[in-house]
Amino acid sequence: MHQLRKPYLLFLGDVALKSDAKTAFGLRDWCRSDVLGEWSLPEATVSLDLPRLSPAEAARQGAGSIVIGVAAVGGVLPPQWLSELEAALEAGLDVVSGQHSRLSSFPSLVQAAQRGGGRLIDVRHSDQSFPAGTGRKRSGKRVLTVGTDCALGKKYTALALTQALHQQGVAATFRATGQTGVMIAGAGVAIDAVIADFVAGAAEQLSPDNAPGHWDVIEGQGALFHPAYAGVTLGLLHGSQPDALVLCHDPSRDTIETYPDFPIPDLQVAIDRYVEAARLTNREVRCVGLSINSSSLSDADWASYASALSARLQLPVVDPLRGGVAVLAQALLAP
Repeated sequence: MHQLRKPYLLFLGDVALKSDAKTAFGLRDWCRSDVLGEWSLPEATVSLDLPRLSPAEAARQGAGSIVIGVAAVGGVLPPQWLSELEAALEAGLDVVSGQHSRLSSFPSLVQAAQRGGGRLIDVRHSDQSFPAGTGRKRSGKRVLTVGTDCALGKKYTALALTQALHQQGVAATFRATGQTGVMIAGAGVAIDAVIADFVAGAAEQLSPDNAPGHWDVIEGQGALFHPAYAGVTLGLLHGSQPDALVLCHDPSRDTIETYPDFPIPDLQVAIDRYVEAARLTNREVRCVGLSINSSSLSDADWASYASALSARLQLPVVDPLRGGVAVLAQALLAP
């Protein structure tokens, strides 16, 4: 399981589009107290509006890692970035990457790490071995965000729900299962990089025994209804052993994104399928509400949609960006 050294210096390379720097923006927005500043090449046209610090300056101010906050084209580090990353390693910083290519595949980075003592950390990859799942009942409470599709707000909902529980005085920990989530939390497992037989076991280790009133808020991945990624969803569902589920949905989608022959199921059917699957490892699991990505709806349409959906399903319906998720936190804590 990855353990990252904070605070971070966020590296933007030579990025020209904000959308390519979504990892950096996510870190700035969700763990601002763990971010010292930003660094980029002169050609970069995107800024996070953070203090500009060179790797050496950041190291002197106590930074632990430089995080590559940009999605490189093809997942491969551009050669013009290497000298800056080498400087960070020579200053003693770890380099943290979510790219497809391994940092250790670049000899100059390996040599710089040896000189400065920094680590090369690929959060998308892991050399750790995980056991198979056991199904053993664990102490503590768990909620897992699940979805009707991929990329519609499972991570954001989990982060917002963790924050809402803290605001209500409840002990809660965000458990990251994706690369950006791991960077935000500083720990976690990129679950889609785990061998299929051991996904449930990795999820068990991610969310171990805890105090009776403590909630682990587990970031979901994939969707049971996705023809490519249902497998990782099911393994995470079984290993998480959730007491509660939050279903995430984007009402603008009629079919799985980029899979036009696979329709999005009715939301009650989706809830029923998730609860049915989760009961393998927790017979008491329940769905406590829905989190909607309503960015395609006007304010009036969103109010009407949320009201009708809540009445039909008899569950709270929220959009984390339109009113927050406090009602979901309350539903979790209800007897």
